[in-house]
Amino acid sequence: MPFWSLFSTVFVTVFLAEIGDKTQLATMLFATKEESNKWAIFLGSAVALVLAAGIGVLVGEQLGKWISPKMLKWIAGAGFVVIGIWTIVSGD
Repeated sequence: MPFWSLFSTVFVTVFLAEIGDKTQLATMLFATKEESNKWAIFLGSAVALVLAAGIGVLVGEQLGKWISPKMLKWIAGAGFVVIGIWTIVSGD
């Protein structure tokens, strides 16, 4: 896949996945405190997300050597379904 095609696919997918997730909500909560330094919050969350993404790339590269991409998609999909069911069942 060409660089910009892959870049835009990853960007849109990750951006949409991050909107409204617990990471964004936690960042918003930090920003609600009037006395907090918004740049420190932005930089802290940005560095954390970059580091988490880097770990994801490194782990994904290693997993890809042992497990086929198709199997990884099935495992990830099943994981999301299990988490979704657990969230529904454990919710009040």
